[in-house]
Amino acid sequence: MLLLSLLFIAIIGFLAQTTGLCMVRGVKEATNGKPIFLISILLSGAFVWLAIGAAYLLGQPVRLASYYPTLLSAVGGLIFGLGAAFNGGCGVSTMSRFARGQVMMAATMLGWLVSWLLFAEWLSDDLGKGYVIPPMLHMAILMSLSVLLLVVAFKSDTQGRTLWLSMLGIGLMAGLVFIYEPHWTPSGLLKSMGLSVWNGHDDTWPRAERFYLFFCLVLGMVVAALVTKSFNVELASLTRLFKHFLAGTLMGVGAVMASGGNDSQLLVALPALSLAGLVATLCIVMGIFMGLKLQTNR
Repeated sequence: MLLLSLLFIAIIGFLAQTTGLCMVRGVKEATNGKPIFLISILLSGAFVWLAIGAAYLLGQPVRLASYYPTLLSAVGGLIFGLGAAFNGGCGVSTMSRFARGQVMMAATMLGWLVSWLLFAEWLSDDLGKGYVIPPMLHMAILMSLSVLLLVVAFKSDTQGRTLWLSMLGIGLMAGLVFIYEPHWTPSGLLKSMGLSVWNGHDDTWPRAERFYLFFCLVLGMVVAALVTKSFNVELASLTRLFKHFLAGTLMGVGAVMASGGNDSQLLVALPALSLAGLVATLCIVMGIFMGLKLQTNR
């Protein structure tokens, strides 16, 4: 199962790189009257029901956790969005750009790590009150949405069809990885590292397999960058590195408060039909919009 999960997560990285998955880009296009890219990102997890069904067939049933929103999840999403706007890319696209050779994105990721290490215990949300969606209803909602999205995809032009199918493919692969490791997302890994360091518990340090998954995610992005010939090492000044570090710190603080960055919200919380994930995601979009406006008006 580990080998399959490594393959699936490498595919996620490849598709994220080739589609240019980025919520900042999506918000920019939406404000210019082209919302399709942002909508496709927000609905990318619709095919997770296939992974849930596969898990039941394999005798490893999984249940995606759903929670009611809290003030921290909303504020955290807003702060994450502001940081992403200042960074010029969300969590996934930061890694994609790093895999394309943009060195300054390493400063952003360092900012994430620092935030998780410093604030994981202080600002971490208690996830609010959980609630249970009947499995059949959950599956029916996701299946209905999938059918609708497939109709939209095949009625689109070639470029639009490729975009929709790629985004849905990312969600499907994410669901398959979830069967093996529910906390597979990069922000989930950082959360576990931060809590382990903060509490001084070596036994809670993430399993080696989670680092393998992270490595394969980046590897898939690097391979896509090489295939598309978009790999180009781009150095940065100390000033620019510091700017991205501060933006990454903001993103990290927001992710701590919302219990995950946009990767966790899009590919885990939203497919779980979690209201907390929905609120956090909408606040991320709002934060990105505000951050872009602030930079435009300077």
